[in-house]
Amino acid sequence: MLRHLHPQPFPRRGEGGITLISRVNPMKPLKTLFLLLLLTLPLAAQGALEIRITQGVEGAMPVAIVPFAWDGGASRPPEDVAGIIAANLNRTGRFSPLDQEEMPQRPRAADEVSFATWRDQGSEYLVIGRVQEADGDRYAVRFQLFDVASGRQLTGYSIPVERSHLRRAAHMVSDIIYERLTGDRGAFDTQVAYVSLTRQDGDLRYALQVADADGHNPKTVFSSSEPILSPAWSPDGRRIAYVSFENRRSEIYIQDLDGGDRTRVASHEGINSAPAWSPDGRRLALTLSREGQPDIHVLNLADQSLTRVTQHRAIDTEPTWMPDGRSIVFTSDRAGQPQLYEVSVRGGEARRLTFEGRYNGGADISPDGRRLAMVHGAGSRFRIGLLDRESRLFRTLTDSGMDESPSFAPNGSMIIYATSEGGRGVLAAVSDDGRVHQRLVLEEGEVREPAWSPFLD
Repeated sequence: MLRHLHPQPFPRRGEGGITLISRVNPMKPLKTLFLLLLLTLPLAAQGALEIRITQGVEGAMPVAIVPFAWDGGASRPPEDVAGIIAANLNRTGRFSPLDQEEMPQRPRAADEVSFATWRDQGSEYLVIGRVQEADGDRYAVRFQLFDVASGRQLTGYSIPVERSHLRRAAHMVSDIIYERLTGDRGAFDTQVAYVSLTRQDGDLRYALQVADADGHNPKTVFSSSEPILSPAWSPDGRRIAYVSFENRRSEIYIQDLDGGDRTRVASHEGINSAPAWSPDGRRLALTLSREGQPDIHVLNLADQSLTRVTQHRAIDTEPTWMPDGRSIVFTSDRAGQPQLYEVSVRGGEARRLTFEGRYNGGADISPDGRRLAMVHGAGSRFRIGLLDRESRLFRTLTDSGMDESPSFAPNGSMIIYATSEGGRGVLAAVSDDGRVHQRLVLEEGEVREPAWSPFLD
């Protein structure tokens, strides 16, 4: 279950807000952030996804994340906040966090920092902080980010948080650091939905799961002995639409993550597949074959009315909305082989978008609408491709043989997708420039059909 907390201003030592730490005026607030609390979902969780960086970037930005000081009754804090931050930044490929064993000093406060020492060591940026135990089960996570060359503080916050959400606080800190150093919004405090496949007592079991973007805290949203496909996040991150075969036919459901309600929204004769949310969250684009051939339809969720968008003898499927909500990109074999097309939500003539290779399908659109990620087939291999809509420049980002289901991070910097490793399904991620590659592997079973959440604030 997901629940939003309303933002509340609060003093630096008080309850319930996020405060800027400033050496000039420590009480001056810069902004208030939403804190999204992840509560327990109905069914048991599977194991966490293990992330392995398989290719990084040379010349990544050197940064030191000093182990956070601990002010509490126990021998150590419940979470290694500094370690989580370092791992987050390292996964982007844009940063090279210093190994803790190589740190020349471990300052607990700004007045303990010797910037000359860190300059000699080679770090360009330095993060220090502390975790303070407050009343009951509450903590305050404090951090400061410094430019080593100038010795100037770039930013710093105090974040109050419950014990069970210390990892979330670490992701929030990572987002702040990432944005301050790159100018782009971070996507560490987001989630990924995916379908896991395990074998229990000899029987296959499918589970729709949601985990943090780093693979931790997996929760099961829905489980079935029949296939689950095509999870899609609503724009507000509170609902997931997906296809279930639990009744031995394809049907589309919407799962409310706040209250746990589950609603069947499409169960027509024939195919019901590939749900995609409109940018305003009021409609779903679907693939339905109730008139014969599979075509793109739009379902108004308020009154359940259907609008048929494409009418063609070919197979039209896998819709995804352009960010302005005016048109839909979809896969069609109307030219003889699957390619991507764009059509107005009001219908009409579709415009072909892709021409390279024998297969281009399963598109996802970057948040700014400028790039299309897709499954690109050439020869016998299927890889993740990227098309710049303005320049028409196309390039492949992966070098595997059976990649599918690309999904952009909400900041557009990474693309998560499904692939195989050692004969079983795993997830992988690649940066939008193709230089950084990761593998996300479940300890047991297989995982597929990934979908990256929107920003959750």
